Amino acid sequence: MNLVWGAAFAVGVTAITVTAMLVVRRRAPEGSYFSDGDRASGVFGVLATGFSVLLGFIIFLAFTSYDQSRSGAETEATIAAQQLQTAQFLPDPAGQKLTGELICYARYVAGPEWDALAAGTLGDSVNPWGVEMFRTISTVDPKTAPEQSAYDRWMDQTIDREQARIARVHGAEGIIPAPLWLVLFVISAVIFVYMLFFADRAEGAVTQGVLMGSVTIVIALLLLLLRFFDHPHGDGVGRLQPTAMERTLRVIDIQLEAVGLTLTPPCDEHGTRR
Repeated sequence: MNLVWGAAFAVGVTAITVTAMLVVRRRAPEGSYFSDGDRASGVFGVLATGFSVLLGFIIFLAFTSYDQSRSGAETEATIAAQQLQTAQFLPDPAGQKLTGELICYARYVAGPEWDALAAGTLGDSVNPWGVEMFRTISTVDPKTAPEQSAYDRWMDQTIDREQARIARVHGAEGIIPAPLWLVLFVISAVIFVYMLFFADRAEGAVTQGVLMGSVTIVIALLLLLLRFFDHPHGDGVGRLQPTAMERTLRVIDIQLEAVGLTLTPPCDEHGTRR
């Protein structure tokens, strides 16, 4: 989340609503427009409670989606590191080729694919190196028991990795439908208008400003929080970054160096085919 823009939005909306309250207050009767303040407060309580329950439930669901994307990224990175070890037990040249393609897969996730997630343009596209690994593993004909075991293990890990990728990207385009956003904004507007009827020229301007401003700032911040959880990828404080996959790439380099394996992946540092 961009804290500057978020703070500017919250302050701007609050300034508008407080100004509206002070303008209405000039011509408001003493004791507000309501003749029965207790009954009006009770109705406002129903509005505020209904809105807060709805918004809280939506934020909970959005946070669940956010956490699934985070967990998916962690799981996908962990499985990628494990598959590198599995590839070493597969017969050459497929084993070495799969190792290079797996590195390219990880680089593509941390590079172009994550940029597409942040921009919301990933759509139904797939990681091209996942396709390449499928083509390579299809050529493997395991002969020995260790090779057969490694082959079976690779296939199981591929399924788990793809499931983790689905969890990582599922919230890229937003999980909250437009009608729900519309309902939230309409209810927010209703609460704002209802608050204007509490304008009371007998009360001080500061009191009236705090009355409107406190309600506005709470609603604005909750809507901003919901917007943050609805689009978890990208730049800004708290947004998901390819930290797990970048860590896996460093771990892969250490593993390859430890076993004395030297190879040149068929891609550049960003996962683009050479």
